[in-house]
Amino acid sequence: MAESLATTPIRYSFGADEHLFAEVSDSMSLEAFFKGMAVTRAVERLALEGVLDVCLANASFQIRFDPDRIAPDALLEAVRGAEAQAVAERSLQTRIIEIPVLYNDPWTHETLMRFRDRHQDPASTDLEYAARINGLADVEAFIAAHSGAPWFVSMVGFVAGLPFMFQMVERERQLQVPKYLRPRTDTPKLTLGHGGCFGCIYSVRGAGGYQMFGVTPAPIYDPQQTLNYLKAHMVFFRPGDIVQFKPIDRRAYDQAVADVEEGRFDLRIRPVEFSLDAFLADPVGYPKSLQEVLA
Repeated sequence: MAESLATTPIRYSFGADEHLFAEVSDSMSLEAFFKGMAVTRAVERLALEGVLDVCLANASFQIRFDPDRIAPDALLEAVRGAEAQAVAERSLQTRIIEIPVLYNDPWTHETLMRFRDRHQDPASTDLEYAARINGLADVEAFIAAHSGAPWFVSMVGFVAGLPFMFQMVERERQLQVPKYLRPRTDTPKLTLGHGGCFGCIYSVRGAGGYQMFGVTPAPIYDPQQTLNYLKAHMVFFRPGDIVQFKPIDRRAYDQAVADVEEGRFDLRIRPVEFSLDAFLADPVGYPKSLQEVLA
């Protein structure tokens, strides 16, 4: 799979006058992410006049540019040249982050109960439904599976600071749940959501369609940049981050919220090198070695 993806050319198309869209692969995978990362980094190193933003996603990327400063055809030629020269990196210097989560919390529960008419199974909660369709015994078993292996952040978007991530497990162990039949008009801030095989954290309150599993007390988007881990940037997550969820109880959650309000809350963050080849060779043991970095 990695070899065929490496030799398959990226498909490019223009979006109106100011965007170049690049489709790396038809399917989402770590191989596609790493290839997209290699090309976007090569484009960034070119420092092209008129390129305004380079945004990496799961299996694609998009470039926003000023057509008055760089002609679309010239940009496309430069990006294709970067693609030809880019070597898909197989390792990544990144960080692993422990995110505390109050699963089955009262706020997402109250919200999901208001929108049962938009859900596949109005008679159950989101967690109960997710446990059942994934063949797990109960909610506790689902939470154990959800927090049992780390997650890889593949893109940030939808709303400011929202990370999309998928769990670092074998394909047959991927937790999968559909989105709501119709989107909600409300989702609590910092809700842990899940749709398809992707997890997310809703950085702000608003509409949403992912199943809701819990909340974290940890702010991940803050224009005021109050907390230490947000001093460098108001958006905390970036593609390539590794997330380890840690279940906490209500008492620990309330204490963390108080710490946030006092400006003393912090996250456990450790530098780590992620190896794509090591993960593909041992998708069970390798994630455990990453978890040990947080010990």
